[in-house]
Amino acid sequence: MGEQRAERAPGPRSLILLRHGRTAWNHAGRVQGQLEVDLDEIGREQAERVAEVMAALSPSLLWCSDLARTRQTCAPVATATGLVPTYDARLREFFFGEREGLTHTEYAEAAPEEFQQFRRGHYDACPSAERTSAVEVRMTTVLGELLAATEPGQTALAVSHGAAIRVATGALLGWPDDAFHTLRGLDNCGWVVLQEHPDLHGPGALRLVAYNRTA
Repeated sequence: MGEQRAERAPGPRSLILLRHGRTAWNHAGRVQGQLEVDLDEIGREQAERVAEVMAALSPSLLWCSDLARTRQTCAPVATATGLVPTYDARLREFFFGEREGLTHTEYAEAAPEEFQQFRRGHYDACPSAERTSAVEVRMTTVLGELLAATEPGQTALAVSHGAAIRVATGALLGWPDDAFHTLRGLDNCGWVVLQEHPDLHGPGALRLVAYNRTA
């Protein structure tokens, strides 16, 4: 009789963080935050293209921010993958308070020093903005739940927002506070790939496989 082959253990879980497609406000350089803004024509095309790429990665779970631009990005992804999305407000973008709706030019004229800090990713310089620490907590909590709901060897996909994903990426990798500033901003429909370290747990248990991939 031939030797029996040992069953191969399932591989590590993977987590994909996908930014939404372009909006007219993205194109105009206007602060969106948690305001409702639809994808523009380019953004809808980006969402259609990235949907096929996401389907090829065979995600088993699809979670999404409940804001319009992420839901509209998620829709073709759901169609291409056959997955039913779960919408969660914890995947929203930063809330930028009174600065939401301003163009970058208007922001710079109203508060030049604050705007320069904002552009560098120091969002706490905006007094009315949601604190970075609060965004980190809600993002890592919901993404931890998503990863825990994913079977070993499978991939989870979350559709979210640029600044929130940058903060979450650094936190999930166990980087020091503010180290996320070393990451460039994600392009519209750009995505991040993180993968488990099989022998590690908690912050730093994931490794960065890819950052700002695009279709």
